[in-house]
Amino acid sequence: MTEAPRPLKQEQEQATDIVTQVAPGIFQTQLPANITGLGHVNMYVLEDERGVAVVDPGLPTKESWQAIQQRLKQIGVPLKRVHSVIITHSHPDHFGGAARIRDETQADIITHRLFRMWWDPSEPPDLEPEELAIIMRNPTEKPPWGGEPMVIPWKKSRFSRAQKNPARMFSMPTPTVRLREAERMTFARREWVALHTPGHTEDHLCLFDPEGGVLISGDHVLPQITPHISGLSANDDPLALFFGSLDKVGALGPQVNLVLPAHGHPFHNLSERTEEIKQHHLERLQRLRDTSATLGRPASVMEMSTHLFSARAQGPMADSETYAHLEHLRQMGDFECHSEDGLLKYVLH
Repeated sequence: MTEAPRPLKQEQEQATDIVTQVAPGIFQTQLPANITGLGHVNMYVLEDERGVAVVDPGLPTKESWQAIQQRLKQIGVPLKRVHSVIITHSHPDHFGGAARIRDETQADIITHRLFRMWWDPSEPPDLEPEELAIIMRNPTEKPPWGGEPMVIPWKKSRFSRAQKNPARMFSMPTPTVRLREAERMTFARREWVALHTPGHTEDHLCLFDPEGGVLISGDHVLPQITPHISGLSANDDPLALFFGSLDKVGALGPQVNLVLPAHGHPFHNLSERTEEIKQHHLERLQRLRDTSATLGRPASVMEMSTHLFSARAQGPMADSETYAHLEHLRQMGDFECHSEDGLLKYVLH
């Protein structure tokens, strides 16, 4: 029997051309994103007397670029009036259109201070980069947990081009303003506070308007899905880092009236949602404990991943997130790890 298709999550819905004013001076627009598990990127447009700032201008594709121009036209703002591009983190579906906007308008590119593309030699050397993203790993290189080299489900020609010239492939922007924790900037006649929220990436940035109670959450807090927590991180325990960032924004819940995520619909219940996301990961940690207890022997990351993710979700991303969870448990003292036949194997302590 054929498995019935699952209802789409909000984040998987295809982009529409609808422009919605979600708060005074703030417009939600959607850009197309043909990425596994996602259907769109929300580009927020913050309007003030200087023009507009845009947040997360999508992928570096012709379709997305056309959508950017069309959405701005619907708001009544020509491209030349874009004075700032704010990027929440260093993933291509968020920074992809930034370099072209900068070329066309000389807009500022605003990121967290740790924003860095690992392949860019012009980046300041004192910044700590996130380690090589899964999609850019050497295709012959084994992941840290062992096993076969990670095969990415992209077209081979596109992957090959990215390997040879990633900066060109991803239209890499160069930040002109790098924000530190608690720095303030004014857009849409509102003062925004920079919040460093590492976990999904090392450089993830949220923006909080304390007076209006608005949080631009990027991928850190999404309405229905949870952001990928990669085991390929510059941090030894990215899951612990993510938990800390969730607690940080969750504590703002009583002050936040509106959350503007990078995917899905705006929502209101910030504290409740951060607790749901945290509970999701705590349940996965317990499932790994239970699985190891049932197996009664050391198991590889790939084997443990089959107990954590559904068959349709299996692959390098699932293995990477399983590794992040197992390493968190190991550092908590719950698991032991050793290498056997080129594989890391984990067992309940």
